[in-house]
Amino acid sequence: MRHARRRMALLALALPLPALAAAEDSITPLLLALAVILTAAKLGGEVAVRLGQPAVLGELVAGVALGNLGHLGFHGLDFLRTDSSVLTLAHLGVLILLFEVGLESTVGDLARVGLSSLLVALVGVVTPFALGWAVSAWLLPAAGPLVHAFLGATLCATSVGISARVMQDLGRSRSPEARIILGAAVIDDVLGLLVLAVVAGAVAAASTGAPVSLAGIGSIVGKSVAFLAIALLLGRVLVPRVFDAGAGLRGKWTLLSFGLALAFAFAWLSGLFGLAPIVGAFAAGLVLEPRHSRLYTRRGERDLEDLVHPISAFLVPVFFVTMGASTDLATFGDAQVLALGAALTVAGIAGKLASGVGVLEGGVDRLTVAVGMVPRGEVGLIFAGVGMKATLGGQPLLDAGTHSAIVVLVIVTTLVTPPALRMSLSRSRAH
Repeated sequence: MRHARRRMALLALALPLPALAAAEDSITPLLLALAVILTAAKLGGEVAVRLGQPAVLGELVAGVALGNLGHLGFHGLDFLRTDSSVLTLAHLGVLILLFEVGLESTVGDLARVGLSSLLVALVGVVTPFALGWAVSAWLLPAAGPLVHAFLGATLCATSVGISARVMQDLGRSRSPEARIILGAAVIDDVLGLLVLAVVAGAVAAASTGAPVSLAGIGSIVGKSVAFLAIALLLGRVLVPRVFDAGAGLRGKWTLLSFGLALAFAFAWLSGLFGLAPIVGAFAAGLVLEPRHSRLYTRRGERDLEDLVHPISAFLVPVFFVTMGASTDLATFGDAQVLALGAALTVAGIAGKLASGVGVLEGGVDRLTVAVGMVPRGEVGLIFAGVGMKATLGGQPLLDAGTHSAIVVLVIVTTLVTPPALRMSLSRSRAH
């Protein structure tokens, strides 16, 4: 097999096809972009980890640095913001990221979370959405209700992985607070993506000239619920049969191939329903459970989460670095951008702190639960990316200044959560 592959590679090199030569010319900038992005992401992530911060923050800051080299007179990497091949890989990266997030939870997890987790998630979505809308209406009065709604949706997101790591480091990963936070995070992901689907659908409808009405919003909600119902039905009825049949194939990496195929198929199906493809990728991960991998792991293959991780390690940093590169530091010279970033940060933190009222059990520290829901991390960046890609009246829904304000929100909430959570845990333990 190895010799056959070598012969095919040599044959390809020996064929001077014009199309192949053109492809090589078009891929050259992409090769440079990947070399720079992956190196910068790894170095940035390493610095962040050494400073006690999540690697994603370092990747984001590395992207900001690369994207703003032009202000120092070096314009050789300006294409990172606009190159279609780089942006395509970034979009694939966010699909893989949401697929991974879905794999970390199951439908059974959703059914088993307690009432406190449900209430924490509901308050932690509704309150930030309302506060985000209010901030946008106050500071961006000319932007219109769809922009207000999208900024509110961006504040709904939670990146609980940061809180989970702090809990683990302090030996509190099995505490009641950690259980409620993790349970609420699962529901928060689903609710946040549903809110994003509704808002993005309303923006898409408005961009075609159709009026946004209660009936239209109800239709989008119906599509979202219908898609999730179909995804869950396929996950229970069809997916197990397909994966069991695939276990009979002798080739390697069958489980990985089937898993990625399902993620991309669900993302495509989500698009047919008028929803963001990331909703479908998340749903694919959600319906895949350990039992779907059982026949593969019995014959020595790793489980699907382990198999997807190397692909994620390649593509996801491309997304975070390109998101950082889209942040123009020159916009921070605008007092309105700084005011918007500060106001969104305050609203985002206050909205999640309010979620502590949803804790019903006695003896559970509500402040710890609330602080654990504060970080936005990668989820906020995903929402911002969708907003930059969406168009309204021929213009991006979120301009560069608004995107920069969201980056401020993400960075601040990511930085403040670990020390605040440690202080809250120490306080509750002493009390």
